[in-house]
Amino acid sequence: MLDTFLSYVVWDPNQAVFSGFERLRWYSLLFALGFIISQQFMVYFFRKEGQNEQLVDKLTIYMVLATIIGARLGHVLFYEPDKYLSNPIEILKVWEGGLASHGAAIAILFALWLYSKRTPGQSYLWVVDRIVIVTAMTGALIRFGNLMNSEIGGKDTGTDYGFVYARDAEEILESLKVPILSIDAYKPEDRAAELTGNGIVPVNFEIIVEKGNYTLETLEEILAQDIKYALTRFNSSKEYLAEPVETPLDFSIQEQSNQYLVTVKTFGRTKYPTQIYESISYFLIFLILLGIWVKYKSRIPEGLLLGLFLISVFGMRFFWEYFKAVQVDFESEMQFNMGQILSVPLVIIGVFLIIRAWKNGLKPEKS
Repeated sequence: MLDTFLSYVVWDPNQAVFSGFERLRWYSLLFALGFIISQQFMVYFFRKEGQNEQLVDKLTIYMVLATIIGARLGHVLFYEPDKYLSNPIEILKVWEGGLASHGAAIAILFALWLYSKRTPGQSYLWVVDRIVIVTAMTGALIRFGNLMNSEIGGKDTGTDYGFVYARDAEEILESLKVPILSIDAYKPEDRAAELTGNGIVPVNFEIIVEKGNYTLETLEEILAQDIKYALTRFNSSKEYLAEPVETPLDFSIQEQSNQYLVTVKTFGRTKYPTQIYESISYFLIFLILLGIWVKYKSRIPEGLLLGLFLISVFGMRFFWEYFKAVQVDFESEMQFNMGQILSVPLVIIGVFLIIRAWKNGLKPEKS
């Protein structure tokens, strides 16, 4: 029974941090939190190494602009150029999603070059070596934000272990003609016998409908058609759910005082929670880079931390891409997806930087 309970997770978090305050979303909060925490780390780095702490505000502006602009343009140019270049105004709609970490990485490296050119006493590699420490931490938070958004998920696991992303299906069901009070997807423990080990697992949707003028018979007739359509005809439903179109909809309705409780029995597809894999990887990289800085500080040869960052972050990115679902259709025909192709040159640059730093060796301790 315990093994069955732990086997898969039906994932349907509310993207809003607070119920009733939909504008504040987990992704936005975690994105902003990454920069706020990073700024405090950078103040600490500057203070410990005798740099002007007030320059961190200037550096933060460069970082924020580079991250947002670079991540957006990276997605536009690397993943969907035809869509956005044919209608450039769509590029500005960042809130609709579409950010690429490779674009952000390139833009940050360029922005920090501009910063160092305008900041006497701080070399380019010295600045970047400190920035990559907090960038790894911010990346971990952003990937957790992707999890809360139920986006950038993985491929089918093919087993009864994984995440079933149900949020998209819930949003589709919210558009039903009947007045919906709430929708909740969950793992039904009483259907454990239906697990077959092939990655198609039981999922229930509990829908509370306002009674209004609906009779039980009328509501049953409406839902039998509309829910079936919602769970089988939309692309997101087909991606995350596994209810055969020809199978009659399995649902029941309980009449309550002023509402109906509708329970829909269907099936979901277990996916790799790649957002968690990446988030943990980036956080561990953050701890390793921070540990190196704590031990050696200003003795670190320039470029070493940047090289370690590029190899570890984009090396892990290359690996985890094998478990991710394709982000755009053209990737399905590629041996290596766009994320992997863009990671290779960054890893190579990282190798070059580590060799260079290794030859230079640790700087002498300041007397």
